[in-house]
Amino acid sequence: MSTIFKKIIDKEIPANIVYEDEDFLAFNDINPQAKVHVLVIPKKEIRNLDAATEEDALLLGRLQLVIAKIARQLGIAEEGYRVITNINGNGGQEVFHIHYHILGGEKLPVTLK
Repeated sequence: MSTIFKKIIDKEIPANIVYEDEDFLAFNDINPQAKVHVLVIPKKEIRNLDAATEEDALLLGRLQLVIAKIARQLGIAEEGYRVITNINGNGGQEVFHIHYHILGGEKLPVTLK
């Protein structure tokens, strides 16, 4: 599976990277829905949460901690932020590589567009 996210991981296309370690990459969304809008992806290709397996449990648990770490680094943790993942077509998923959106930096509406 080769997605735009895989190409970003492989540095084939540029992205404004805000965090990277051996397992995860985070970068600014090119179409932000909030003052701060960062995408966090595991480097391991997993289609989405529905396709995750028991083997992915540790990685996905660590992903939650990385999301919180990034929010603190971005200075949005104390005031609050939202974390979203979209799953499959009806859930709004457009890129089929599991990813989480961190949104913050301002008061967020109850629903986003």
